[in-house]
Amino acid sequence: MKLLSNEIRDIVKYLEAGKPLPDQYRFMLFGDKREVELVWNGKTGEVCNAVLPFQTIEHVDEPRAESGVQKKESQLSFFDARGRQLGGWANKLIWGDNKLILSSLKNGSLRKEIEDQGGIKLIYID
Repeated sequence: MKLLSNEIRDIVKYLEAGKPLPDQYRFMLFGDKREVELVWNGKTGEVCNAVLPFQTIEHVDEPRAESGVQKKESQLSFFDARGRQLGGWANKLIWGDNKLILSSLKNGSLRKEIEDQGGIKLIYID
């Protein structure tokens, strides 16, 4: 694609002023690989590195009741006599601000434990 002289002049002005190129010029120079981004009034580009403590409100780790079906021995080996999961990482339901929770998972005290257990497999945000 050939740029017109006025487009070149405008691009040079932006670069000399240390300003970011407007999308129209950026896509002319580097192609049309646009990224999807959520934008709203008041959104900031600040990176959140907050670390908040997680509070256990309730454990919900009991095996699902199987009606009339004999549970396999291999399934029972994951739970104690009370139906609680044995050792290792358990599913967690965390309430709070998504950005703060994700930051706490990434930077908080549980990070090493999460990594030792093979990382996070799924995050569902509702």
